[in-house]
Amino acid sequence: MSAATGSGQGPKRWRDLRKRFLSALVLGPTALACIWLGAEPWTALIAVAIAVLAWEWVHLCGLSTRALPGMVVPVAVLASGILAVAEHPRAALVALALGWGLTWWAAARMRGAGRVGQPAGWLAAGVLYIGIAGIALIELRHDNFAGRANVLFLVLVVWASDIGAYMAGRAFGGPKLAPAISPNKTWSGAAGGLAGAVLVGVAAAAALAPGGASRAAAVAAMLGIMAQAGDLLESWIKRRFDVKDTSSLIPGHGGLLDRLDGVIAAAPAAALLAFALGQGQPLWR
Repeated sequence: MSAATGSGQGPKRWRDLRKRFLSALVLGPTALACIWLGAEPWTALIAVAIAVLAWEWVHLCGLSTRALPGMVVPVAVLASGILAVAEHPRAALVALALGWGLTWWAAARMRGAGRVGQPAGWLAAGVLYIGIAGIALIELRHDNFAGRANVLFLVLVVWASDIGAYMAGRAFGGPKLAPAISPNKTWSGAAGGLAGAVLVGVAAAAALAPGGASRAAAVAAMLGIMAQAGDLLESWIKRRFDVKDTSSLIPGHGGLLDRLDGVIAAAPAAALLAFALGQGQPLWR
């Protein structure tokens, strides 16, 4: 989505800033309100998000969610989410694995019959790509003691990484980060994204649960790097499918997959860290 975008000439480099700002003005407060109000509103928001993400992924593969094999993707990711909400994370992962296998099998059969153009592995990959992130986001918020702080920390760090990369890349430009994957991303944008993630991470940790600024900086840097890696992965996927955006759902951002690429990549890392630290522990302690 955002990441390290290179500078253009004159006002053109900021031509999409107004649309991005207006979209963020709607999406940002909604996400923050759901995080703050509790696990239930957050889970409802995630359920809507993964349904839309699944729809975008299936359409990216040239299929429909109203027929096989495309319908297996949203069914599998939503089923895994229900199991995660019911406090059965292992069963949720098993459901994802079964959904991945079933999607691959159904898509391979239809591809053999000439009814599916893309390789079966691409459609099946969406089950894991979206589903693992969905489980991670649900599990993080369902920690009754540290869930709110941890999800707020994650979201704020990823947003800061996106904004820092966008602003620095547009302002400074310079050498390209990965021209074969995304020709507009620059090293200056990557540095700006990392700096933004660390600064906001330290500030967020101090406000949410003070203590351990150096650890907060390290965790924020890790999540910021994962977010930028997710951005590059999404760019590579779109290049593979020869599309600019995954959909036109969000003005200035494209689709929800474009908007949440950083969160999709960083959430599993945050959930693994939370699991390692134990129930009720902030990510930066």
